[in-house]
Amino acid sequence: MANQGDFPKRTETKKRPLHNIYGKEILRKRLEEENFSRTTLSFYRYVILENVQELRDQLYAEWEILGVLGRIYIAREGINAQLSIPSHNLDFFRKNLDSRNQFKDMQFKIAVEDDSKSFLKLDLKIKKKIVADGLNDDAFDVTNVGKHLSAEEFNLHMEDENSIVVDVRNHYESEIGHFENAILPQSDTFREELRILLELLNGKENHKILMYCTGGIRCEKASAWLKHHGYKDVNQLHGGIISYAHEVSQKGLESKFKGKNFVFDGRLQEAIGNEVISSCHQCGAKCDRHVNCENPGCHVLFIQCPSCSEKFEGCCTLECQNVLHLPKEKQKEIRKGKLNENRFFSKSKIRPKISELYHGILFKSSK
Repeated sequence: MANQGDFPKRTETKKRPLHNIYGKEILRKRLEEENFSRTTLSFYRYVILENVQELRDQLYAEWEILGVLGRIYIAREGINAQLSIPSHNLDFFRKNLDSRNQFKDMQFKIAVEDDSKSFLKLDLKIKKKIVADGLNDDAFDVTNVGKHLSAEEFNLHMEDENSIVVDVRNHYESEIGHFENAILPQSDTFREELRILLELLNGKENHKILMYCTGGIRCEKASAWLKHHGYKDVNQLHGGIISYAHEVSQKGLESKFKGKNFVFDGRLQEAIGNEVISSCHQCGAKCDRHVNCENPGCHVLFIQCPSCSEKFEGCCTLECQNVLHLPKEKQKEIRKGKLNENRFFSKSKIRPKISELYHGILFKSSK
């Protein structure tokens, strides 16, 4: 158990459950009523953890006191956290992490843009892996990772004709922002990404590989995977896009990242460059605004401009818009598949090219 020291103490005598018990509306109201600023940050570490369930419960109890909100995964192999914390408790949080040898001197990636509304609740889950990669870690040396490069070094190596820049994120992330001339695998998941990378880089084993992701964690595993498959010169951007943006700003470097950085919280994105490099999935207008379809039975993530948002009431297709106006009970039946009308809904929460998948339905019906 960590030594709490001067940490804030619980004031109530009744023991609280070690999980969230409130609905979204209550959580949102509480967040709106806060009269202090929050700091959004992320961190990760691959480190062997013992007694994971006990550790999880301890962290939840301690971090709840500090007002931490966010999504944290812990596993036997380590921790992966995206969270927000009251700015006045940031030093306490650092002390809390440092009180455990496994988490001592953790590197924080502070958000580039922060509206203090990134998370609604504290969600701390035990996982088999801190990043779902589908790999058998016993089959290769996961510690043999690529060389870490600073923003300045990454920029310099990008000028090398033998270099290949590789985006190790999903397609919906790279669609709104990426490095110049980067390879952009069209994958929905990191698990898919690793397979696609080997296909795209086939025959490039002797090239200089420059990998990047949001905060660095996916590059740790992907770089080791490439080295296992014979790639000789594998490098990764230290701290990912988030650290790159801070270093570029602090040192006055040229930013070679264009557009927005997708983030997995309520903000959905943060501006790195001023460019808008993506388009509305429905009309094709320049836009980088990610939304979830307003139809509760769909809720897919897609890019929608304000004009199409008004026209389709925040929905991705006319089908979803029509469902939105059905009685609530009818909507529930559709979501359960009772009427076989859920054929319009993708199992994936990501629909990459609505303008392609639904072009005939969407635009023929809207004339």
